[in-house]
Amino acid sequence: MKKYTYPPFLQEGDKVTIISPAGKIDKSFLKGAKKVLESWGLEVAIAKHADGESGRFSGTVKQRTADLQTAMDDEQTKVILCSRGGYGAIHLVDQIDFTRFRENPKWLLGYSDITLLHELFQYNGYTSIHSLMARHLSVEPQDDPCSLHLKNMLFGELPSYQSPQHKLNIKGSAKGILHGGNLSVLNGLRGTPYDFPAEGTILFIEDIGERPYHIDRMMNNLKLGGVLEKLSGLIVGQFTEYEEDLSIGKEVYEMIADMVKPYGYPVCFDFPVGHVASNVPLICGSETELTVESKGAELKFK
Repeated sequence: MKKYTYPPFLQEGDKVTIISPAGKIDKSFLKGAKKVLESWGLEVAIAKHADGESGRFSGTVKQRTADLQTAMDDEQTKVILCSRGGYGAIHLVDQIDFTRFRENPKWLLGYSDITLLHELFQYNGYTSIHSLMARHLSVEPQDDPCSLHLKNMLFGELPSYQSPQHKLNIKGSAKGILHGGNLSVLNGLRGTPYDFPAEGTILFIEDIGERPYHIDRMMNNLKLGGVLEKLSGLIVGQFTEYEEDLSIGKEVYEMIADMVKPYGYPVCFDFPVGHVASNVPLICGSETELTVESKGAELKFK
């Protein structure tokens, strides 16, 4: 299995740069996130075009690329927080130079469309954190568990997560490298250099607003491409804001369970990750251990 480099964990006074590499965002969420991060003892900078607008995007491709590249090249920046997802990160993937980043690695934070950037970082050999973004920091209370998990993780205190028992869980224990994120985004990277490696991977997936037959199609893509059979384990997160369509004969979780049952590795359903308030941070590219028992599931970072 490929080993990924961890950027340094934080110390008080370290710098966070907030960027908007995809969709445009309400300025109030940038201000709210800045306030919370400063309460953690961090210095916060907002990138030049983070509050901009160009159609549905926060800026042109050139502007968004410049903000990400500048943050990656900045020796003082230790964390890059993506303000939101939406759509647009795909435009940046083949534009980024890691030369100076390799001298001063830093954490990338975000989820949803930011899955693209996580895969870019893993392609270049670095871990990153699939996590909440600016709106969550702005609207949730400061004692919000997911925010506290992220704070602790950034300062080097790695959690273990427990997920309640689910009737579709498949028992077992596995060690592997954690990869994943938004299923639609991952599906869009199939056949590219940025696709995640299947062998030795504990995969986590989530999605929003996708019709059940679309999810079925994407899961079949992973099956027919030989991905599902090579995984070490699977974590099925939250699939939200869709209309249940029993014309395919099964609910979404049931469809996924039936598809992966033949492989024998542990599978956890209803894990708290996705487009929901309970969206725990996960270190993409980290060595992890997934244990699924009758009482529930546990995910540990090694």
